[in-house]
Amino acid sequence: MIIAVASQKGGTGKTSTSISLAAGLARKKKKVLLVDIDSQANSSKVLLPQYMKVPVEETVVQTIIKRQALPIQNTTVPNLDIAPAHILLSTTDVELTTALDHREERLKRELDKVAPAYDFVFIDCPPALGWLTINAFTAAEKVLIVVSPGYFELDSIVQINKTIAQVRADFNPKLEVLGFLFTISDATINTRTSLQVLRQTYTDLVCHTVIPRNTDLRDAHFSKQDVFSYNPAAAAAHAYNKLIAELFDL
Repeated sequence: MIIAVASQKGGTGKTSTSISLAAGLARKKKKVLLVDIDSQANSSKVLLPQYMKVPVEETVVQTIIKRQALPIQNTTVPNLDIAPAHILLSTTDVELTTALDHREERLKRELDKVAPAYDFVFIDCPPALGWLTINAFTAAEKVLIVVSPGYFELDSIVQINKTIAQVRADFNPKLEVLGFLFTISDATINTRTSLQVLRQTYTDLVCHTVIPRNTDLRDAHFSKQDVFSYNPAAAAAHAYNKLIAELFDL
């Protein structure tokens, strides 16, 4: 199963979700690949302690920009591999604007060659709706949309849904929404109201599991670990395990 983890806005917990789902499934003996196409490369920096020494030739830039094979590396988590990102992915929209090939399929073409070796593939999308996200949606079977509390965060869902509809119509008619995941939840009126609006608007598509605001996630990433390695008893670790059970029956 190939799942794009997406959010139009930064700071929603999208990368934390990508890392936690991938690492959580890997710890359940599933073979997992995380494809990092966010130019900030935060997933890569957490899962590859020597990331700063990774040359651009061994990153997803080679696939998206140079149209070469997907570069895959082992991570510190058993059963979890990663195709790392690079800051030069930020030039993708400029590079692909004048491309004459099927530019929306550059990731899909190479990912389809390696995906059969994995039980799950997660694509950590950038917090923008350009050619990188279109490549992710074209390659994916499902999209998990990550939403955090706030008016602008909820408003951004409208645009991401339009992009999904566009990709369905033009490139990938089988693309489905896996769900809307509410993250960074706390005991405030803002959070309570945001979750209520989300559930009223998208009803059954909203995941039952809610990811709490939890400093263990931030501290784990600062330590270049997933939350299960850093503190398996953390509230976020329990929440992501619950989400894995909800989404994948594991």
